[in-house]
Amino acid sequence: MSKSVLFNFLVDKENNQIKVERSFNAPVDLVWAAWTEADILDQWWAPKPYRAETKSLDLKEGGRWLYAMVSPKDEKQWCKADYKQIETQRSISWLDAFCDEDGNENSGKPRSFWTNVFVENDGATIVNITLQQDSLADLELMIKMGIREGFTAALENLDEYLAAR
Repeated sequence: MSKSVLFNFLVDKENNQIKVERSFNAPVDLVWAAWTEADILDQWWAPKPYRAETKSLDLKEGGRWLYAMVSPKDEKQWCKADYKQIETQRSISWLDAFCDEDGNENSGKPRSFWTNVFVENDGATIVNITLQQDSLADLELMIKMGIREGFTAALENLDEYLAAR
């Protein structure tokens, strides 16, 4: 990588949030596509040795991305992202939840409201990500489930994808 990668990961227990600031050495159109196109998401979203598998993606406000995190033993953990707001190449927000293969939410697991803001700066793109949890207990469970480690690994997968472009 020609430029140093910015990576900040902050847990804000007072506001039940996780805040991530991450730079990518690619223009905003490529980074945006990586966050919004199923064939690209499937290449980086899951931390190795897992992989992501999209069942459907309808990128529009009110649309949904339904996908599975697939283990090396082919076990599937289904998740969904219900899109709330989209400003192409600027910001996107969605409610992410664990679910079944048909998108029915698993209320026994935490859900996160994601807001991603994309800013291009001198050929690189900074993505500011906020994950809002419903409660402190949900935030602590997400941390215990390994959100920092898993998401860090996934973002490294995204770096690899972008570097190959």
